[in-house]
Formats: sequence, structure tokens, C-alpha cells
Amino acid sequence: MENYNEFVEEESSDLYEHYHIIVDRGQSPLRVDKFLYNRIVNVSRNKVQQAAKAGNILVNKQPVKSNYKVKPLDEISVVMTYPPRDVEIFPQEIDLEIVYEDDDVLVVNKQAGLVVHPGYNNYTGTLLHGLAHYFKETHQLEKVENGFGYLVHRIDKDTSGLLLVAKNEMAQTKLAKQFFDHSIQRTYHALVWGDVEAEEGTITGHIGRSLKDRRVMTVFPNGEYGKEAVSHYKVLRRFGYVTLVACQLETGRTHQIRAHFRYLGHPLFNDEKYGGDQLLKGTTFTKYKQFVNNCFALIPRQSLHAKSLGFEHPITGKHLSFDSELPEDLTQVIEKWTGYSNYEKLGDSAD
Repeated sequence: MENYNEFVEEESSDLYEHYHIIVDRGQSPLRVDKFLYNRIVNVSRNKVQQAAKAGNILVNKQPVKSNYKVKPLDEISVVMTYPPRDVEIFPQEIDLEIVYEDDDVLVVNKQAGLVVHPGYNNYTGTLLHGLAHYFKETHQLEKVENGFGYLVHRIDKDTSGLLLVAKNEMAQTKLAKQFFDHSIQRTYHALVWGDVEAEEGTITGHIGRSLKDRRVMTVFPNGEYGKEAVSHYKVLRRFGYVTLVACQLETGRTHQIRAHFRYLGHPLFNDEKYGGDQLLKGTTFTKYKQFVNNCFALIPRQSLHAKSLGFEHPITGKHLSFDSELPEDLTQVIEKWTGYSNYEKLGDSAD
């Protein structure tokens, strides 16, 4: 008999995955949790049942419970979090700015230079290690199921700003669905090279690992590789040779803003991986070069800050929104460019 099952990992990230299944024509009635347990590799039935409780299992676009009986040609869509990696997380005292906290979620204003999770060459000193220490000191180890929290999304080591963390797996599972549905509101502020032409716009193009350098992401405008990515931007301030923009993400691809703005021809200021650490716009005068180098010294990282965050609370359903101040290094660089721009208008130059 011809097999009509369609089983595709349609979307994935480091934190959650999406499956799309069309049930075989010859399928006999079977509970959906057992059906998915049989179909998905390395998943427990409890994990499937938890996804159902969170409303993350849809049959024919409607959420169903674990005991729903699948029928031939049912269209099943499921979002589940990946199991935690087998990496030891132990408490380490790290300075953390907790913006908000309740029994289910926590929002951190992450400083630049702090790695979010353990990985190659970064096995200690991460945000998760700091959270393990924080939960221990605040006597929350019994409340936080794994002792260090559940990541819902990530921001780069050298990007500062707001990061959402779940304190239990149910909260993480429900928030993962919001990220997958693009219903989380995230705004970033970025200082980019050049005078961005349009006052506002949208950057599209699939993003995937560069075929020449696996350390960076690149845009594939024809969609022949990578995953769909959409970034909206609006110009906030113009300084002639650089522009301050606000970016709102529809999708959350790795290095999305950094890759999209390089593709647009405006790499982030001092973004070493994406070519923004070179003098890309302006004059060749020695004083100007020195001015740019002084700015690089003030912000020795990509000029990117996760400024605001909005989401529906995974348990109460209440909409929560948070905003953060720009960090000192980015503020100082913006002030330097403001001064330089004013001098330029007067026909002068700045140090």
C-alpha cells in the first residue's frame, strides 16, 4: 500500500521544533499522544502530553487533548521544546539584573559579554550558571524544576538587553508556541554603518550558515537555502556616516539583525564578524579615522541592544511588556556621533 504519511521537521531552532504530519489513509483510530510518541524520535509520552496541555498540538488547526483519536488524513501540527542538553549547570555568582520575576517567568537585562548557555569554549560563567546561583540564594530550587531555568530564546554573547526565561517546563512549552507563532514582540536598537536610505522598511530573505564561513550567517534572497527571516526597521536618528535604527523581529533566526543589515549594505557598527569593525563610511582624514577608532574603543562589540519585550504570560494569559535603557557603551557612542554630526553641520571636525 502506498504510504501517505508526510512527516517533516518544518521549523526548528536551538530551543524548540515544529513537526507537521498528515496521517496515513489506512490509519486506525489511535490516541494522538501515542500516535506522536510512535512517530517522533527521542520523545517521551509525557513530553507529548505536556505539549497537548499547553495547547501546542493542533489537529486540523484546532488544539486537541492527549486522548484525541487520530483519523485518516488528519493534519497534525506540534511544537515541542528540545530536551535539555547533558551539560552540568552549577551555581556561579554572576551579576544579573532581574527586571521582572514571578512563579513562572523571569526577565533579565543581560549585559554584553555574558554567554547565555554553555557551549564550545564556554562551559562555565554563563547566564544559566548565574541563574542557578540566584535561585539557590533566593531559596527557589524547589520551585524551579531544573534548578537553573528554561531558556525560551537567546541573544548573542555581545548583544545586551532583555531576555525571557521560564521557571518551569510548562511555561517554556507555552512560550515556545508564542515564539513559533511570531506573537512575541521584540524591539532592538542598532547603530549601523551608512545613511540608511528609507525611513522605514522590511528586510526579507532566508538566513542560513554561510557556505564559505560556517561561523557566520548569510542571507539567501531566493530562498534556496536557510530559513525564512523577516526584520522590520525604522530610522531613529541619522548621523551622516552611521544611523540609529529600531528593529522589530517577526522571526528569530541566529544573528538575524546582523546578517540582514549586512545584506542591506549597512553592517552593525563594530560588528567584527560581519565586517562592521572597519571604517566603511566617511572621509580618509586622520582625525576622522581617530574619531572612529575612539568610538570602537568605547563599544568593543556589535552595537546592538534588545530594548523591549512583550508577551502573554504563559499561565495567566496577561500581556506583559518591558523596556530597558540603552547600556552605557552604546549611549556614549551615540553621544560621540551626535557631537561629530553637529560639528559637521558647522563645517568643523571633531576629535
